[in-house]
Amino acid sequence: MKRRYFIYLSFNGASFHGWQIQPNGNSVQEELEKALGILLQQKTSVMGAGRTDAGVHAKCMIAHFETDKNIVIDKLKFNLNNVLSSFISIKDVREVKPDFHARFDALSRTYNYVITPQKDPFQSEFSHQYTKKIDVELMNEAAKLLVGERDFSCFSKSKTQTFTNNCDLQKAEWREEAGLFVFEIRANRFLRNMVRAIVGTLLDVNEGKRTIESIPALLDSKNRSEAGVSVPAKGLFLVDIEYPSAGFI
Repeated sequence: MKRRYFIYLSFNGASFHGWQIQPNGNSVQEELEKALGILLQQKTSVMGAGRTDAGVHAKCMIAHFETDKNIVIDKLKFNLNNVLSSFISIKDVREVKPDFHARFDALSRTYNYVITPQKDPFQSEFSHQYTKKIDVELMNEAAKLLVGERDFSCFSKSKTQTFTNNCDLQKAEWREEAGLFVFEIRANRFLRNMVRAIVGTLLDVNEGKRTIESIPALLDSKNRSEAGVSVPAKGLFLVDIEYPSAGFI
């Protein structure tokens, strides 16, 4: 009888062409499946909670796999960390109910986007250098207008295969933290490139290139070309995924 497990992992996205397996680049999913295949001695498929783009990092990614092998969780966690590259770390492994799904049962996902206001060699891989003066209060006023359930097509990469562009955005807020500026955003789901496009648009507000009052019309336009540019992937982190407790064993 097969059992299903959730794997909690973090990874440095600079070393991968995103989460999802692809023919012409290394991915986190591929490396994880290879490691599980070696340790379990059987082909093992992994389903992630989402599909992070190339260069995007994760402090908390969750994926599930199934196996009929008897697993000692602490031993599997230890062995995975020995087999996987230094760019991926396994934080936990938990057994879940057979129909509990890492992607479809997630209640929300939370991302952080990190900006450094000066050149910093220790932040260069993990933040976007932006030297203009930042008005956190101004950008938070604009960000409030994004919260709610609506169509976010204006922030989505074109030609994506999604059944809907509606998302329930629950939080969008800037804060200053240890000399950095961090944008935290939480929603039930995200469209491809959505967070980076939102950050670029809010930076336009910061620079006076667009007004707070223009945000509702931008959303109504459903036109990606009307929004700001996408900021670099290296500043983006998946930091949390929430699930109903009933799915865990």
